[in-house]
Amino acid sequence: MNKIVFEAPVFNLEAALEAAEFGIDRLELCANFPEGGETPSAGMVKFLKAEIDIPVFVMIRPRGGDFYYSQKELMVMKRDIELLGEQGADGFVFGILDHQGKVNADACQTLMRSASGKPCTFHRAFDASIDLHDSLEKIIGCGFERILTSGGKNTTTEGLDNLLELMGKAKDRISIMPGGGTKPEHVAILKKSGYLREIHASCKTWKLSQNEYVRPGLSFSDDPKSFTHHLKIDRNLVNEFLEVLGE
Repeated sequence: MNKIVFEAPVFNLEAALEAAEFGIDRLELCANFPEGGETPSAGMVKFLKAEIDIPVFVMIRPRGGDFYYSQKELMVMKRDIELLGEQGADGFVFGILDHQGKVNADACQTLMRSASGKPCTFHRAFDASIDLHDSLEKIIGCGFERILTSGGKNTTTEGLDNLLELMGKAKDRISIMPGGGTKPEHVAILKKSGYLREIHASCKTWKLSQNEYVRPGLSFSDDPKSFTHHLKIDRNLVNEFLEVLGE
């Protein structure tokens, strides 16, 4: 059996560098953790490609919220793919639904043409779609290489049965990549499907910032920790995943 690829979403430079150092196989590079991931900067992509030697897949998402985009938002997404591709992005991560919750195949294929042959992941917009099995077939038809999904539920734990069903239906036509609260203990169960090729887990942890001064009473977020802590990678959790993935 081929090695299972271990992908981690990262939201800042330090986490990206740590992930590469700790043994992650591939990055899903995003901005804006509170919104669940948005398009990162071109400067970040260019810098990372000069610093690390693992693939960097880039989130293409112009805003948080739902996955029904206006024509102008789709134009921004297309341009982001072109610009970030020029900076060395190895692949792209996006998902587009129509206003009824169905996969917008035409819009997806337009963006895929802009990717110029680089691999594309349909992200957890899949979980927000109206019919997972119909979405699966449409996404396969578009030419995506993988679907990031928690089985239509909030977490992999809740969606585990659906994930196994989707893997069995997809077989080798597309990679079903479990993600969304994925834990090391899920790996053995998912392996039994015979179709686990990749897994997505953040292994995130909050670490105290080295900044020594915080103005009393000043806050830039509803979560005060977002100013005093930075989102990093938990080396111990990465090691737990690497151990079970290698078994």
